[in-house]
Amino acid sequence: MDDRIRAHAETLVDWSARVESGDDVVVRVAEGAHDLAVAVAAELGARGANLVATYGADEVTRAYLRAHDGDFAPADAERALYDRADVYLSLGGSRNTAATADVSGETQSAHARAREDVREARMATDWVSTVHPTRSLAQAAGMSYEAYRDFVYDAVLRDWEALAAEMAQLKDILDAGSEVRLVAEGTDLTMSIANRTAVNSAASVAYDSHNLPSGEVFTAPTATQGEVTFDVPITVRGRRVRDARLVFEDGEVVDHAAAEGEDALADLLATDDGARRLGELGVGMNRGITRATDNTLFDEKMGGTVHLALGRAYDACLPAGDTGNDSAVHVDLITRMDEGSRLVVDGETIQRNGTFRWEDGFDADG
Repeated sequence: MDDRIRAHAETLVDWSARVESGDDVVVRVAEGAHDLAVAVAAELGARGANLVATYGADEVTRAYLRAHDGDFAPADAERALYDRADVYLSLGGSRNTAATADVSGETQSAHARAREDVREARMATDWVSTVHPTRSLAQAAGMSYEAYRDFVYDAVLRDWEALAAEMAQLKDILDAGSEVRLVAEGTDLTMSIANRTAVNSAASVAYDSHNLPSGEVFTAPTATQGEVTFDVPITVRGRRVRDARLVFEDGEVVDHAAAEGEDALADLLATDDGARRLGELGVGMNRGITRATDNTLFDEKMGGTVHLALGRAYDACLPAGDTGNDSAVHVDLITRMDEGSRLVVDGETIQRNGTFRWEDGFDADG
């Protein structure tokens, strides 16, 4: 076994999930993540945790959804599993990133709505999602398998404490801010962040962070106005979406388009009322992620990008008693902050041309 797999597992169990002796841990294993699952199981056993492993194959999901009549009952048994769990670890790594592409958007939306209670129970645990490099993911990224493995481990095996200290600078700015404006090609968008708390997403539940790799600072915006173009392609429910454009009025999407996958975008927006509003504004700060790979877990953390999620807002960003935007979905759309871009907080430019004001090369005058 590649020593980096063991290092990945150790980082996941120790730094990210903070697993302790006696914890009940549910591990969802994608069909291509076997080696990482073995390494994670060894780490959990060494700490005296209790392991329940589940199989999470997209092809299994496809078969079930295509055969079902679409009238989904609540998944009470699965919810009970997460209600009893202390930790949930999702080990991604599919054999086919488009396995569910021929499942209708209506069916996938109905399935998501029926499982909303499961999602809530899962997110009430100390949950962390990560991914094991597979050949299908390498192919989706347009990379050789060997190069993709190096890419994944460069993103995952970071000095997370040092990155957390750097990202704290942006968290402090957003916590004190009231309005964010994004300006880039095809984008001029404003949103309120007043009374919100930004999350320093340093790949650990200790930071209210639930992805490995991570490397972003995110918050929950409201009152979104303007237009935004997303120039990083993504796969939504097994379907490719490229150059998506959204127009917001009074916080809600009133118009949308895409160069590719417009039907997938429309299906997403039709999931429920909350799917037409933003649940997240995130700023990518992981400079170990150097290119887009059609995997949101990595792409949204890429330094020099901003992502906006349609759907559910995270409780960690909200004031006590505020439920925020509610939805059965949370889907991130990503745009590069390249030449000519600005990220502005309360009239002050915090990032220009993808470079933060505390980084070398920041051009204060533009």
